[in-house]
Amino acid sequence: MRTRVKICGITRPEDGRAAARAGADAIGLVFYEQSPRCVDILEARAICSVLPPFVTVVALFVNAGRERVSAVLDAVPVDLLQFHGAESAQDCEGFGRPYLKAIAMQAGVDPVQTMRAYPGAAGFLLDAYQPDTHGGGGVAFDWRRMPERTEKPAILAGGLTPDNVAQAVVLTRPYAVDVSSGVEVAKGIKSADKIEAFIRGVERGDASEARG
Repeated sequence: MRTRVKICGITRPEDGRAAARAGADAIGLVFYEQSPRCVDILEARAICSVLPPFVTVVALFVNAGRERVSAVLDAVPVDLLQFHGAESAQDCEGFGRPYLKAIAMQAGVDPVQTMRAYPGAAGFLLDAYQPDTHGGGGVAFDWRRMPERTEKPAILAGGLTPDNVAQAVVLTRPYAVDVSSGVEVAKGIKSADKIEAFIRGVERGDASEARG
């Protein structure tokens, strides 16, 4: 099965267009005010306006109130929600969109057990533990902790780059990979060349897995 790719932390229309042109399956819009990649409603709408069909728009929140999430959904054509904080299952549900729940892979966390607390999730994003930034810091966790089998799709995130993503795909066999800082030239500013190289790296990993 082909590994899907999400390019997260898109802040400019040209970066969303570059991600789609390179073959990304999804782009992530960050609505967490403390992130350097946070976008407002107008910026998010401008990015969405240049995306072609079949590119999924993911809205990322960190411990946001329901009013905040609803306000974004009322104004931006979001396909999928991603909750990256300490949200409960109840906090993630009731918005009329499927959702992903991020799991911070700190010491002692059992990802499979954590997944059971979110039976309504469409999938889970496993990321490095970053209590201050909640992702986007270019930090990887020990990929050997990625579960071999999960009931819902598992997405690998944290510290991925064009140079290591093929190895990550072969080792963890994720449903998808999620990258942000690994394809940037500055915080929130993506490189079209790095995005292209990243997606080609994913394809090399898939090809190696198929041969193996």
